[in-house]
Amino acid sequence: MPFLFVAFLLPSAAQAAGQASIDEVIVTNSSREVLLYLMVRRAFTPEMEKGVQSGIPVTFTFYVELYRHRSNWFDQKVVVRTFEHILSYDTLKDEYRIVYGEQNGKTVIVKTLAQAKELMAQVNGFALSPLTALVADAEYTLKIKARLAEKTLPLNFHSIIPFWSLWDFETDWYTVQFRY
Repeated sequence: MPFLFVAFLLPSAAQAAGQASIDEVIVTNSSREVLLYLMVRRAFTPEMEKGVQSGIPVTFTFYVELYRHRSNWFDQKVVVRTFEHILSYDTLKDEYRIVYGEQNGKTVIVKTLAQAKELMAQVNGFALSPLTALVADAEYTLKIKARLAEKTLPLNFHSIIPFWSLWDFETDWYTVQFRY
C-alpha cells in the first residue's frame, strides 16, 4: 500500500504580513484514510477576544478541496468538504466551549481564553478521504482555506455591534501538492 506523508512548516507570505494564515499543514494517512492536520495563525483580533468574553460565539469555517491531476484534461475533484469550529463562552460557569464540526459535534471545555484560542485554531486528524478514492502514483493538489468569525448574529444585529465587521475575514488558499 502506498504511504503518504507531506509536511509544510515554512512561513507563508500572509504570515510575514501579520494576517491570519494556514500553517503547519501535515497530510498523512492511516490504514484507511487520508488525514489532515493544520493550524490557523493570528486568527483572533483583540475585538474578537472581547466579543467572545462578552458571550458572542465565534465561528471558523474550514474549506478543504482535493483534486487529482489528469494529463490533457481537467483536474478531477476528489473531495470538497466544509466544517466549522464554534467557540462560545459561558459567563456563569466561566468556561469556554469549542464544538468541532468535523468530529460530529465533539465538544471540549476549557477554563482559559488562551487554551480556547489554541484549540479553536487546530485541525487534528481530519479524515479527508478514504484511501480507496485515491489512485496510486497519481499527483494531487490539496487546497485549504479558513473563514474566521463568520457572521452568525440574527437579523440586523450586525449594525448594533460596531466592531462586528472586523470579525469577518478569511485566509488565503493554502495549496499542497503531493503524489500518493
